[in-house]
Amino acid sequence: MKVWVYLPLLLSALLPYVARFMAGRVAPAAAARTVTVAATAAASGFVCCLTLLALTLFDDLPPLWEFDDRPELGLPKPVPGLVALAAALVLMTGAVRLVRDVRIRRRVLRELRDAGRPRAGLVVADWAEPFAVAVPGRPGHILVTSGMLRVLSPGEQRVLFAHENSHLRRRHHRWVTAASWSAAVNPLLAPMAVLVGHLVERWADEEAAAVVGDRQLVAQAVAKASLAGRRKQVAPAMGMSGSGAVERVMALQRPGQRSRWQAVAGVTVLCLMLLAATAVAAVEFAGVAQAWLDMIV
Repeated sequence: MKVWVYLPLLLSALLPYVARFMAGRVAPAAAARTVTVAATAAASGFVCCLTLLALTLFDDLPPLWEFDDRPELGLPKPVPGLVALAAALVLMTGAVRLVRDVRIRRRVLRELRDAGRPRAGLVVADWAEPFAVAVPGRPGHILVTSGMLRVLSPGEQRVLFAHENSHLRRRHHRWVTAASWSAAVNPLLAPMAVLVGHLVERWADEEAAAVVGDRQLVAQAVAKASLAGRRKQVAPAMGMSGSGAVERVMALQRPGQRSRWQAVAGVTVLCLMLLAATAVAAVEFAGVAQAWLDMIV
C-alpha cells in the first residue's frame, strides 16, 4: 500500500478542473449528468481508500501489536499510524457533513411544502419577496410568490413556469443532491457540486427556451428574476434566480450548445483511472490483512 491507495485522492483533486473544462464544451443536460456521475464515482473511490487506510490501524490492536517489532517475520508494513489516524478522522468528518446536508435538505423541503397546498402543481404564496422554486416530491410542485409574479410580464411568467417544470420533469434535484453528497464526503469535489447546480439551471433555461421559442425572452426573464430574487438558494430548492445568472444570460445570447463528446473523454479516463486505482488498493489491502491475520490463526 505505497502508491495506489493515495492515487484516488490525487485524482479527486484534479477532477473538478477537468470537469469545468468539459462543461463548457457539452450541452448542459449531458454535462450535468456526466459531472454528477464523475463526482459520485470519485467520492466512492475516495471513501473506499480512506477506509482502507483507516483499517490499517488494526496492526496497533492486540494481539497484532506484538508482531510490530519482529522484522524477521517479514510481515508487510501497513501505512504509518498517523496517516491511518488522519484517514479515520477525515472519514468521520465526512460522515458528519453528510448527515448535516441530509438534515438541511429535509428541513428546507418541509418549509417549502408548508407554504401551501398545491393546486394543479402550483402554490402561489402571497409574499412580497420575489421568489420562485421547484419543490421536489411525489408529486412535485412549483412555489411562486405574488411578488415574483408582479415583477415578470406574462411572457416572462411563461418562461418561469417552463423553467421550473423542467426542474420537476427532469428530476434535477436528484443530480444536485448526488453531487452535494459527494462533496460532503469528499471536500475536494465541492467545485463539482457548485458546477452541477449551475448546469441544471442552464439545462432548465435551454428547455424553457425550447418551450417558448425565444432565447432572448428567456435571457430577459432570467436576468429580471435574478435581480429581483434576493433569497439565498438553499439545498434542494431550485429556481430561475439560481446560480450564475450572468453566465446563463450570456449563454442564452448564443445558439444552443451542441455536445462535443470528445470533451467527455478526459473526465471518463480520469474516473476509470480512479476506480482502477481503488480496486488495486483494495487487492493490496487484502494481501496485507491476510498476512497479518494468518499470524493469529
